[in-house]
Amino acid sequence: MSNDLCMRCYISGRVQGVSYRASAQKMAKQLMITGWAKNLLDGRVEVFACGKEDKLDEFYIWLQQGPLNARVDVCTRENLPWEDYITFDVL
Repeated sequence: MSNDLCMRCYISGRVQGVSYRASAQKMAKQLMITGWAKNLLDGRVEVFACGKEDKLDEFYIWLQQGPLNARVDVCTRENLPWEDYITFDVL
């Protein structure tokens, strides 16, 4: 049985202006993951996601690829304790 937890990811590459956050939101909803994604001033995207551990693993694999027009150079992950979010938002 999977445990509930959260993860924070930083994604760099061509990840802004290519619908990365909106695509991440769509994938998160499919996987029943909550949290948020936002653009950072340095050109990276930050993702905070909460859900079942196996679903987060699947989401992380997707984050390393991103949508069709994205190019992910680096995707880091830090597992964190559970936080209660209702939806997955694009900030």
